[in-house]
Amino acid sequence: MDTIKPEYSEYDIYPTIPMRGVVAFPKMVVHFDVLREKSINAVKEALKKDRKIFIVTQKDVFAEDVKKEDLYKTGVLAEIRQVLRTPDDALRLLVEGIYKAKLVDIDESESDDVYYESAIKEVNNYRKPKSSAAEIEAMMRAVKDAYENYTDLIPRIPRELAASVLCQDDPELLFENIVFNAGFQYADKQELLEQNDIMSRLTVLLAVLVKETEVLEIESDIHQQVKESLNKNQRDFILREQMRVISSQLDEEDDEDDYREKIAALKLDEKITEKLFREADRLRHLPSSSQESFVIKNYLDTVLELPWNKESRSRTDIKKAEAILEKDHFGLRKVKERILESIAVHAVNPDVRGQIICLVGPPGVGKTSIGRSIAKSLGREYVRVSLGGVRDESDIRGHRKTYVGAMPGRIINAMIQAGTKNPLILFDEIDKMSNDFRGDPSAAMLEVLDSEQNKEFRDHYTEVPFDLSKVMFITTANTTSTIPAPLLDRMEVIEITSYTREEKYHIAKDHLIPKQIKKHGLKASQLKITDDGIYRLIDSYTREAGVRNLERNIGSLCRKTAKEIVSGDSKKLKFTGKNIPDYLGHEKYLPDTRSDRDETGLVNGLAWTSAGGVLMPLEVLVLDGKGTVEVTGSLGDVMKESSKIAVSYARSIASEYGIDGEFYKNKDIHIHAPEGAVPKDGPSAGVTMATAIVSALSGIKVRSDVAMTGEITLHGRVLPIGGLREKTMAAYKEGIRKVIIPAANRPDLDDVDDVVKENIEFVFAEKISTVLEHALVK
Repeated sequence: MDTIKPEYSEYDIYPTIPMRGVVAFPKMVVHFDVLREKSINAVKEALKKDRKIFIVTQKDVFAEDVKKEDLYKTGVLAEIRQVLRTPDDALRLLVEGIYKAKLVDIDESESDDVYYESAIKEVNNYRKPKSSAAEIEAMMRAVKDAYENYTDLIPRIPRELAASVLCQDDPELLFENIVFNAGFQYADKQELLEQNDIMSRLTVLLAVLVKETEVLEIESDIHQQVKESLNKNQRDFILREQMRVISSQLDEEDDEDDYREKIAALKLDEKITEKLFREADRLRHLPSSSQESFVIKNYLDTVLELPWNKESRSRTDIKKAEAILEKDHFGLRKVKERILESIAVHAVNPDVRGQIICLVGPPGVGKTSIGRSIAKSLGREYVRVSLGGVRDESDIRGHRKTYVGAMPGRIINAMIQAGTKNPLILFDEIDKMSNDFRGDPSAAMLEVLDSEQNKEFRDHYTEVPFDLSKVMFITTANTTSTIPAPLLDRMEVIEITSYTREEKYHIAKDHLIPKQIKKHGLKASQLKITDDGIYRLIDSYTREAGVRNLERNIGSLCRKTAKEIVSGDSKKLKFTGKNIPDYLGHEKYLPDTRSDRDETGLVNGLAWTSAGGVLMPLEVLVLDGKGTVEVTGSLGDVMKESSKIAVSYARSIASEYGIDGEFYKNKDIHIHAPEGAVPKDGPSAGVTMATAIVSALSGIKVRSDVAMTGEITLHGRVLPIGGLREKTMAAYKEGIRKVIIPAANRPDLDDVDDVVKENIEFVFAEKISTVLEHALVK
């Protein structure tokens, strides 16, 4: 090839294979696998010609693209006898060495589509030795002696092979029989190959055999020491067991086992102490390395870790506790009042039991995070136990210790984690538990959450009763519908409704914005969100019961501020209601639809959703027809029944409002509730439908600044509804001046935000006539 230097063109040039850890000799048959692309190409080239190939060993077995300096100077020209292709596309060669050759030059091209090619020079491997026949004979004897010692340490060498070598009188055959069948290091074999006369080769061979024999003797000594150590361990084990039996017969205590002292120090109930003593006594009579010994040790360690007598000092300062709750969370008034009541009762009666509270509400309203604040305000340790997806009773009660890998349940683990017997344990997502063939975890929770039973809670693993009566349990759920009735009956349920617009504003301003500024490494002077900017985020970029998406949007503004500051475009940013779309994109949610003028047959209703209250306009159109009533807008069965009630009531008061008494025969009434794709149901739209129908039939317009909610009866009575707090906030947000509500809902105004009560006039209606009087334009 053209990369071989021209001055070496008179030498023999052959395809070449660099070998990894393999050294070939003349007359030696070698088989090996070829994986490298250039080596495979070299084999293919040799097969095209005279099947001869030059084999030379590389110095570093891990080198991939070898250069001349990476190869030894001496190799062997071999003839390819057989080629097989393996399943992994490699080549398996069988070659026989022809003669020893010196590497003169090699093609070092790095391209994969070529092959290694070398210029070589034959080396005479059989030069006449300078030593005398006697010297060679003496060296042969020394080699045979060394080889005999070598084979004594390697049992895998056949005895027949060793005998044939020792009977060999020809020095060349002696050398070949030993080297060809010995597992020497490739560097030692290479040194043997480079020797050019028989005396030199035998001398080096003797040195290699002596070195290998010394290494093998050291390995043999190491194996013998390990074997003796194992025998000693077995002897010690037997003696230790004999000592254990003697100690048992003499009723002597084992100094190494202090479990009995720890058990006695706890001063537990007599039955519990006896049970633990029995386990400790069993441990004394078991082999220390047995599986049962490990099981008992783990069991005793777990039981002794339980906080049997440790109790944290509960806080009785109501003012300080209230300050902690107010600092950490905005709103959640009912929860805070209940916790302060609990602190007050504990101050009066420290032994009070049965405090099990269930916080029920939509996601993101702070049910889980309030748990840590409650524990902090009470001065108790806090442990959170997630029950979402738990469907195995053993997760709650643990596994019996006879099973492999047994462990205590989540309750006992929580008590060990708390370190006191009166912590606050939060059971998160208790409504997400399920059951299968392995048992019902909610059934196991019945004992845990019953103040009369949990003073002797038994875990399957510990098998001894543990007092949970001083633990304060708080559970969280999104709904009570999936909680079994017996379990729900054991808990005091506190409903947490969705946050109103004003509450979200205060939470964002006082909590979320400072939290996100700190989280993103900013300073308060570098980012400011104005009040109208916060309201824009709440109204146009989120629609949720909680504040998680609101916090994400605030975090997005923080990241954009950091980018502006780092890029040097500005030193601080101020976000207002006008420029927020420039950073967060177009509005994700449009405001509720509301008419700006008084119209016939169009009434502003109020509806409740899981994300809060909304303004729901209701439209009625009267057409010539046959008296059919059509309802559209994805209305449920309850709303359809309300429409029939509203039509019947309109017929009963037709004369009072100048309505044709025969309209139910010659007029069709179409009732529609936008948005059509959103399912709607519930009885609270009754007064809205009745008002819209009366307006459409009489031609009297409805005031656009009035909204209403309430259920009606056939006799025109207005019945109470739910969700008043959220509905009134929606009316306030849309600029409604007057809201008509059922008179029975007057006490619910205590839950309505003060800003709503200051800006809206409330009309309390017992009859539909009151609603029509305030809603219709006179």
